[in-house]
Amino acid sequence: MYISRIKVQNWKNFPAVDVHLTHRTFLIGPNASGKSNFLDVFKFLRDICAVRGGGLAQAVDRYRGGVSAIRCLSARRYSDISIEADLTEEGDDSPRWTYHLTFNQDKQKVPTIRKEVVVRDGQTILQRPDKDDTRDSVRLTETALEQTLANQPFREIANFFRRISYRHLLPQLIRDPNSFSPSVIRDDPFGRDFLQTVATTPERTKKSRLKKIVGALKVATPQLESLDVGRDEDTGIPHLVGNFKNWRPYAAKQNEGQLSDGTLRLFGLLWSLFEGDGLLLMEEPELSLHSEIVRLLPQLIERVNRHRKVRRQIAISTHSKEMLADPGIGAEEVLRFQSDPQGTRIVPCSREEAVRLQLDSGLTVAEAVFPRSAPSNAQQMLFLFD
Repeated sequence: MYISRIKVQNWKNFPAVDVHLTHRTFLIGPNASGKSNFLDVFKFLRDICAVRGGGLAQAVDRYRGGVSAIRCLSARRYSDISIEADLTEEGDDSPRWTYHLTFNQDKQKVPTIRKEVVVRDGQTILQRPDKDDTRDSVRLTETALEQTLANQPFREIANFFRRISYRHLLPQLIRDPNSFSPSVIRDDPFGRDFLQTVATTPERTKKSRLKKIVGALKVATPQLESLDVGRDEDTGIPHLVGNFKNWRPYAAKQNEGQLSDGTLRLFGLLWSLFEGDGLLLMEEPELSLHSEIVRLLPQLIERVNRHRKVRRQIAISTHSKEMLADPGIGAEEVLRFQSDPQGTRIVPCSREEAVRLQLDSGLTVAEAVFPRSAPSNAQQMLFLFD
């Protein structure tokens, strides 16, 4: 199952968005056009259903600073925030599930549900507010999705959203997580618990993944002979241990503190592709990588997906023209973010006639789309320093 369509209103810098998604979706656009905010819609759905620290109040107040911080600045007469997602089974033309949530805040600034709807195979099975909500308005501070007693008929949706993951691994955090946080942070998207996660993976699964990942790393890092995960004998802290060829007769060992940013990021990217089975959100995976490696990332993603029992949906934001130079990427897989004073619009590239004509003439998606996604009048930056 995958998210085939997402519709939002008054979410951050998006007055209104209604787009279809594929199994692999690339997000392109200028800086601050809203790519991260768009990915945050999916993280919000995950946060509502999270086992630890989940729920509407936590997702709105603790993680995002309240309704006012979420609501689009261009929202005027209609101030409610709404999200609607279609979940579709592999091979189906119509969605299996549709989940709709509209919320705002009361006079005490408590997040409050205005509307919650669940549709299965075209039939509405939940419609809120209901009679119970009318009798007890406090119920509207929690979604039915987050309540185990209420979500049994549609728990499949909650489990699906719970498996959404976001990865933006930072080499500095992988190398020295304690410098940024003395306590253990679970499921940290930036990598503070990444090596611990790798080390505690079941041995058979870990060895299988490492074998494939190290094979790819040897191509990207020619001097690498091997890479494994070990633990410090005194502290038990997990480490990456790599062997590198050099002029000496025996390979030199290096840990994550000595590995390059590119090596750590590529290792983390590949591991993330193998880990989990829900929607994977990634931001700028091309950082620190050689352009020729970046060109291969779309194919790597597809090949890893082929070896999985369940095909994984992936959404990637990127500023890399090399990333979209792969001729196998179609216009239907690319969403272009376009900013204006009223907010950000998302333009599916498959709907742009000029793009379709250029692709039909033999251009790649990168050649047809990237000039349209560049900041307008970018050359003016140079004149500021004359």
